[in-house]
Amino acid sequence: MRMRYLAPFVLSAFFLASCGGSDNSSEKKDTSASSSNEAPVDNSMVKQGAAEAAASKGAGLIAQSDCLTCHKVDMKVVGPAYKEVAAKYEPTDANIAMLADKIISGGSGHWGEVPMQAHPNVTKEDATEMVKYILSLK
Repeated sequence: MRMRYLAPFVLSAFFLASCGGSDNSSEKKDTSASSSNEAPVDNSMVKQGAAEAAASKGAGLIAQSDCLTCHKVDMKVVGPAYKEVAAKYEPTDANIAMLADKIISGGSGHWGEVPMQAHPNVTKEDATEMVKYILSLK
């Protein structure tokens, strides 16, 4: 009867011991030695990665807002498709600022008769990230 309770206890102890951290020094690497053998970093990729991160943030902000009620990536719904906007506007600082202001203040007359609803609760920074995403869809 005693063995019946002892076996699960011993197995549990072995299981917990195997999950513990290892302090094996052979697994540790000397970072100073490996850093001298690394290839130089191509900084152009850093800039591209930052643009992709901004676009990803903008996509997330759009997904959390009501934008997709009137806009789709490839198809005109109430407002223009995002790809149509990207085709019309170059991703310049002036265009990004102007379109971000349109998100916040609303507007009419540029894409038809239906005015764009104002979004005063969207911050300038978030609107800018949204526009960067939209203009990246060329």
